[in-house]
Amino acid sequence: METHTHNGSSGLPFCNQPNGLPDPPALQPLWDSVLRREGLLKSPLFPALFNFAVYTAFCSPFVALDLLSPWLPFLRRYKIQPQSSPTPQMAWLCLAQSIYHHVVFIFPVTVAHWYWRPVSLPRMAPEVPTLLLQVAACLLLFDFLSFLWHLLHHKVPWLYKNFHKVHHKHISTFALTTQYASVWELVWLGFFTVVGPMLLRCHPLTEMTFFIVNIWLSVEDHSGYDLPWSTHRLVPFGLYGGAPHHDLHHLKFKFNYAPYFTHWDRLFGTLSHSAKPREVKVNQD
Repeated sequence: METHTHNGSSGLPFCNQPNGLPDPPALQPLWDSVLRREGLLKSPLFPALFNFAVYTAFCSPFVALDLLSPWLPFLRRYKIQPQSSPTPQMAWLCLAQSIYHHVVFIFPVTVAHWYWRPVSLPRMAPEVPTLLLQVAACLLLFDFLSFLWHLLHHKVPWLYKNFHKVHHKHISTFALTTQYASVWELVWLGFFTVVGPMLLRCHPLTEMTFFIVNIWLSVEDHSGYDLPWSTHRLVPFGLYGGAPHHDLHHLKFKFNYAPYFTHWDRLFGTLSHSAKPREVKVNQD
């Protein structure tokens, strides 16, 4: 996790306190509670542990749905591909690969980043509008960079075969397939994740919030479920694709390259909302 020394606030504070001091940001109590764990936050172990802990926590509810659906048939109405269910062996293989990648690859990279940009924690929390705007900007930048990378690795057969094909092993996705990918792909996605907060010089709390939101959206995309409260149902005007959007990408292969939003696929003519049997790619060489 990259951090900076500025407070991420904008505008002039109000001076409503009796002693004339400015009111603290609304997020100050939350940030103060985070700062009480300063030793953990500054540890080189924290970024990899934080990523893996949040990832597995967000996968867990969907894993539970997969385990319960054979005994609770009503749950299958929310499955995008109700005829498919991951086996425990499939889930374990995905989880085992994620653990291996975190230990062997992600941890060394995050330690190197920790030495390159040492952690420094400001005392003041960011203002709420600043946090929200910067999280939105980071999501849009991540979505754009991931779209370009994804499109390139589908259009160039050599790149697809050597670096991206492993992620398409599962035509019917489930939560633990989110990080089932090559090391090359994970490294680039990690770079796309940190570049936004670096460019915007985000407050550490903003950066952590973005990481949490980004991991959730990615897991939800691969969950295989279209639930009543899914993100794409909350964002109006079809601006956000969500799990049905990304599930179609794994099913049809040549559409829906953006991970979250739909505007880039709409602009490039690669947006699709439904699958026709003849368009489904059962296996890609």
